[in-house]
Amino acid sequence: MDDFEGLHSQVLAVSCDPISSKEAWGKWLGGISYPLVSDFWPHGEVSRAYGVFNEEFGRPDRSFFVADKKGILRWIKIFKSGELPDVVQVLDALREIEKE
Repeated sequence: MDDFEGLHSQVLAVSCDPISSKEAWGKWLGGISYPLVSDFWPHGEVSRAYGVFNEEFGRPDRSFFVADKKGILRWIKIFKSGELPDVVQVLDALREIEKE
């Protein structure tokens, strides 16, 4: 989280799980320092708007979005099922945007 804060960024976790499930997940992790956002109802509406809702599985594909200070999406990475996200890629994208 320190790396993200140094890049003037805000981390959010968004999923189609209900709020109670998100809260339990955060507690299971021992607490987290970033907001958990539920896209539960209408189910997947935000994920659909960003083009990452997987109709076959009824959930969004894991993805990262980086927006600049004006709210313009500057970097998007969608991961294949089972592929683990590489946070270094996100940090690199943030560093590039910071340079501009």
